[in-house]
Amino acid sequence: MELWVGAVNLGFLYAIMTMGVFITFRIHDFPDITVDSSFTTGAAVAAVLMTAGVNPLLAISAAFVLGMLAGWTTAFIHTRFKVNGLLAGILVMTALYSINLHIMGRSNIPLLNQRTFFTWLAETNPGLHPEIWTAIALGVLLMLFWLIMSYFFKTDLGIAMRITGSNPTMASANGVNVARMTMFGVALANGFVGVSGAMVAQYQGFADIGMGIGTVVIGLAAVIIGESILKINTMLARVLSVVIGAIVFRFMIAFALFVGMNPI
Repeated sequence: MELWVGAVNLGFLYAIMTMGVFITFRIHDFPDITVDSSFTTGAAVAAVLMTAGVNPLLAISAAFVLGMLAGWTTAFIHTRFKVNGLLAGILVMTALYSINLHIMGRSNIPLLNQRTFFTWLAETNPGLHPEIWTAIALGVLLMLFWLIMSYFFKTDLGIAMRITGSNPTMASANGVNVARMTMFGVALANGFVGVSGAMVAQYQGFADIGMGIGTVVIGLAAVIIGESILKINTMLARVLSVVIGAIVFRFMIAFALFVGMNPI
């Protein structure tokens, strides 16, 4: 049972990253590959801060800020220097590999003996199975995240982001600064990716320099799977499809492990 409940928990955590990919891929139509390294950046920053005794929530906040900075850098290179978006993402992703190594000081940081968000969660457990209690708590957090993001995309700022991605010319004609809006959107997306990396590192008990490899593929797969399952074209449904896609993707991996496939 732990395999399947663990898949749900990882699905919840990766759903935050998938939201970032959804913003760049679907909202801004921006091929952002920065997420492969900003995911690791979030994990690295959180791990270093928590091993130094910093509160896990503050460490997650720092991961969000550093992730935003990484995304902003990619969008700045793209909009300011007119570099192709994919190439800009590759440049920042490559640079972040060295930066992440510098932040961590080594290739792997264990967190098993550190106070993390999940150790705090375990202390509040009313007596349920640890994985089930984690699933309930993360489910509540993701429900709030779903409602907040659905509301955000209906605000003036959220609508401006959506217009910028779907029709930049019309957005510019209506007074929207397309370059700034793109930088904000890509920064916000990578901020979410950084938070996801920080949470996954705490859940798995370590931060590793290679843990972000393939993240953009996971995110895109989850977005496409979610949209295929929930074919309702409202923002409430589209944001929910992100969460559903991430969970289904983790279930697919869990099933592969269950039938005995090589984890590598």
